[in-house]
This record gives sequence, C-alpha cells and structure tokens, in this order.
Amino acid sequence: MSDPAAPRSNDLAPLLQGFFTDKLMRQRQASPHTIAAYRDAFKLLLQFTGQRIGRQPAQLGLADIDAALVGAFLQHLQTARGNSGSTRNARLAAVHSFFGYAATHAPQHAALIQQVLAIPPQRRDRAIVDYLTPPEAEALIAAPDQTTWLGRRDHVLLQVAVHTGLRVSELTATSIGDVHLGPGAHLRCTGKGRKQRCTPLTKHAVTSLRAWLAERAGQPGDPLFVSTRGTALSRDAVAHLVAKHAVAAAVSCPSLAAKTVTPHTLRHTTAMTLLHGGVDLTVIGLWLGHESTDATQIYLHADMSIKERALARTTPSTPTGALHRYQPPDTLLAFLDGL
Repeated sequence: MSDPAAPRSNDLAPLLQGFFTDKLMRQRQASPHTIAAYRDAFKLLLQFTGQRIGRQPAQLGLADIDAALVGAFLQHLQTARGNSGSTRNARLAAVHSFFGYAATHAPQHAALIQQVLAIPPQRRDRAIVDYLTPPEAEALIAAPDQTTWLGRRDHVLLQVAVHTGLRVSELTATSIGDVHLGPGAHLRCTGKGRKQRCTPLTKHAVTSLRAWLAERAGQPGDPLFVSTRGTALSRDAVAHLVAKHAVAAAVSCPSLAAKTVTPHTLRHTTAMTLLHGGVDLTVIGLWLGHESTDATQIYLHADMSIKERALARTTPSTPTGALHRYQPPDTLLAFLDGL
C-alpha cells in the first residue's frame, strides 16, 4: 500500500466512475449482467480496502489498491467468504479490467498497475458436473404443492428449467412475451454476450406453461415467473426454491439427499438428457448458448455410459472371446504406466 507519509490522492473514485460509465457502458456496451457482476466485485473490494486501511471508499486513491492488497482481498474471498476458485477468478477478472483502463488514464501509477495485472488467476481442477437422473428430475418437478399458487408457479419453473437448460439469469429475465406455444413451441431468451436464442419446449412444458399463462394473466412485457409482490424472481429466490423442493423430493427419491441441487444442476441435467438421447455436442452447445464446444466437453467427461461403451469397443480379447488384462512388457514401462 502507499506510504502513509506521502500526500494522499483521492483519484480512485473518478477512475472507477469513468471505468463503468465510459469503458463498460459506452465503449463496450456491456450487458447488465456484466455490469452487475463488476459492480459487486468492486463493492466487496472497496469494503475490504476501507476496513483494512481505515478510510471511506470515496477517500481512497488508486495507490491504496496495490498488488499486496488485491492478493489479500482474493484470499479473503476464499477463506472468510467461502467463495469458490471460479468466483475468485471472476472477481480478479473485474479488477484486471479496471486496471487495464487505469493504465491509460493514470500512467503515473504504471508500476503498481503492472503488478496488479500480473496477478494470475487461480488454477483449479475441473469438477465433474453434477446432474439429476430422470427419476430424480421427475421427483423434483413433482415436489411443489400444486394446490397453491406458489406451488403451481414453482412446478412450472422447475419443469421449464429442467427441459430447457436456461441459465438462472435467463430464467428470471424471461417475460410472458418470450413464450411461444404454437407450432414449434419455444422460449426466446438473451444469454451471455446479449446473444439471443430460441429453446424448444417439450409437450409437457407446453401444457404446463399454457395453464400457467392463463393463471398468470399478465402483459407480454411482464416477467413470466413472479414473487408474491408481483416482481420478477431474483437469482437467490430461484436457488432457494430449488433447494427447498429438492429436500422435499428426497422423501420419495432418496438419492437426491446425497446431491446439492442448484439451478445450474438443472442446466446440467438438460445437457446430460440430450447427450443420453444421442444429440450431437454441437447441437447441445447451441441449445445451452455456449460460446464454443469446449464448454460442452465437460458433459462427455461426466457420462460414464459413453466411456463404458468406448471401453467395450476397444478392449482386446482372446481368440475364445475372453477378456484379458494388458501386461506391460518391461518394469520400466510398468513404472511409467503407473505415473
């Protein structure tokens, strides 16, 4: 951090305001989701910095946020807030973007800026995706009490989430006008990078949505799924109701008790259902709104049935058809195979 004896500069506020209004909103025309994510990252960083050095955010200078402080902030995210490595890296990406902007607007801090930009993202193992089996998905969808308004809303929401694979942000942003139940029934949504796509609807989803729209009785621009106050559901509200109904569904489907079910689990479930149905990875990527097929490869790693079929096709056999285990011809090769 800066030398306490040096003259204090309160240049952080105008730089940060310029970053959001000029760089993100005007130049990049960033989506509301990106702006909200960057906003949250800097709110956390400013609160952490203010508590650490004892000054209000508006009194901070860029020199107060050096590489050591950013490193301590990233550590705080994981140890004190329990954030995952991916969340840590997302916060760091926001910081890097701001310091890239500051490099041309505050060149007097060039050395400090380069040190912050040099902080690498955390390497992390790619976890095997968690998804629901067909019986688990059916139990979850059936869990809400459909004799109540909230239960009927949650039933349709869960069904749409499982059958379409929408991101939770796309689900909460869906309006009544985005639903098309005629021939070629589908949902329109705007995903990452403001890319628009249409996601097909199953017959069951169409039936449920038709009944829900009749009960919802809103205007085309109104949210499809609303709270009791009539406002669009938040991401946290969707996460809460998914977890709540997963607990209830575990009574009839005990295997659910061993899983942490989140809205993203339902997205993974859609992908795995399509994969098991023989749908090509490229089509699955388009269905889910992935930027590239690389993001879709994780579902191949998660599907043991595909691996087992590949093993059955490639495992050598004896003339009698009996399987035998490969034996390394040399102890050194055996050592290398064991690495």
